[in-house]
Amino acid sequence: MSITKEQIKHVAKLSRLEFDEESIEVFTEKFSSVIDYVEKLREVDTEGVKPTYHPHPSIRNVMREDEVKESLDREEVMKNAPENENGYVKIPKVLD
Repeated sequence: MSITKEQIKHVAKLSRLEFDEESIEVFTEKFSSVIDYVEKLREVDTEGVKPTYHPHPSIRNVMREDEVKESLDREEVMKNAPENENGYVKIPKVLD
């Protein structure tokens, strides 16, 4: 399966990205090679192979128990806030 220039342009439009024709050509070739590689992987017989989460079995996540500790008094914190509303620090709007 190969990717067409029109598909690259469509994805770019959805992503609100602009590319010149040369870049579209490069992306078309690169994405096509990725799709071709994935197609090759689909041909591999994985019947009976157990799924793995990490290629090295001795590496695993180390978690600790959550510790609930005493925190700052809300009223004291609000005294230092330039503005507050309904118990929360009020900040200027950062997104339109």
